[in-house]
Amino acid sequence: MGIYEELVARGLIAQVTDEKEIRELVNQGKATFYIGFDPTADSLHVGHFMALCLMKRLQMAGNRPVVLIGGGTGMVGDPSGRTDMRQMMTPETIQHNCDCFKKQMERFIEFGEDKAIMVNNADWLMKLNYIELLRDVGACFSVNNMLRAECYKQRMEKGLSFLEFNYMIMQSYDFYHLYQHYGCNMQFGGDDQWSNMLGGTELIRKKLGKDAYAMTITLLMNSEGKKMGKTANGAVWLDPNKTSPFEFYQYWRNVGDQDVLKCIRMLTFLPLEQIDAMDHWEGEQLNEAKKILAYELTSLVHGEEEAKKAQEAAANLFGGAGSTEHMPTTVLTPDDFTDGKIGLLTTMVKCGLASSNREARQSVQQGGVTLNGEKVTDVTYALTPELVGEELVIRKGKKNYHKVVFQG
Repeated sequence: MGIYEELVARGLIAQVTDEKEIRELVNQGKATFYIGFDPTADSLHVGHFMALCLMKRLQMAGNRPVVLIGGGTGMVGDPSGRTDMRQMMTPETIQHNCDCFKKQMERFIEFGEDKAIMVNNADWLMKLNYIELLRDVGACFSVNNMLRAECYKQRMEKGLSFLEFNYMIMQSYDFYHLYQHYGCNMQFGGDDQWSNMLGGTELIRKKLGKDAYAMTITLLMNSEGKKMGKTANGAVWLDPNKTSPFEFYQYWRNVGDQDVLKCIRMLTFLPLEQIDAMDHWEGEQLNEAKKILAYELTSLVHGEEEAKKAQEAAANLFGGAGSTEHMPTTVLTPDDFTDGKIGLLTTMVKCGLASSNREARQSVQQGGVTLNGEKVTDVTYALTPELVGEELVIRKGKKNYHKVVFQG
């Protein structure tokens, strides 16, 4: 089985152009492919997992990844289908986010000469001459076709600015530039990017001839992957300072029964034969599958040592041993207290157990919060340094644990 066939078997490929040519290039390790990343935060999250794992799989098969950071397009529009306009970012913020991305990506792919590279489209988009772009590139696009694209149709009711309308042209120009300057002959992206990606393939062929070897492939990267990146309390980050290895492990440990085998197939590097044998697992076997998923992905992002610690901490907590050694922890200082007290709701938000006081209040009122094993239903309950003591364990629901300690 070639790498292309493996991607199909893992359920990663949604649509392609030129399937025969793509299969041959990928299987022979001759593809130089790019995937774009939006630098709107200083950490990747689990919604990026499919893209990261895809780059790793393809590089292992001899293909060359090009990580494209959208520093230029990031100043214009948002391809994700949201109806709101994005905030402009400074070049310094974009560069900082790029540096953070690269550090995290090095867990997955190898950068270097003749290996993976990272480029920022601000390096060429910011230098474009508007008149030349209109004449050279704009003439290759049909406005009627652009308005039929799903990413634009969703915005029409609230209004589509001309600024955002240029996004497809700029993304297409990215592929054109990468093809000419880096020999990039293939692009990958989420299934909501199909129209923009086709625009890039068509631009290359119109400008350089139909024989230009530019190809497109889309994944279930956004419809499946991005929804994985969100929880009730926000995103699950790959940065351990934002989401601890234990929290990361628990996120995957708690995926739904209907999703666990799909996640194992798409995101882990376990052999397909082993995964196929799990296809008929049910009941308690699915709990074991969740442990496998959580361990494999935590190991991939945070290393084996942290994965083992998270696994051990979860086993102790839910197996009755009660160890809090590796539990996610928040430190309270005297500055956090007013008149010697801090509200339970405020503490839950500070610990990341709730995204707002309103959500925390609802959890308390529903009887889903305990302090050191004792249920608390009073939404006005307050903590003191004496009550926190050496440590205080807050549990929300059945499986969300957090340790609070006081340092005076």
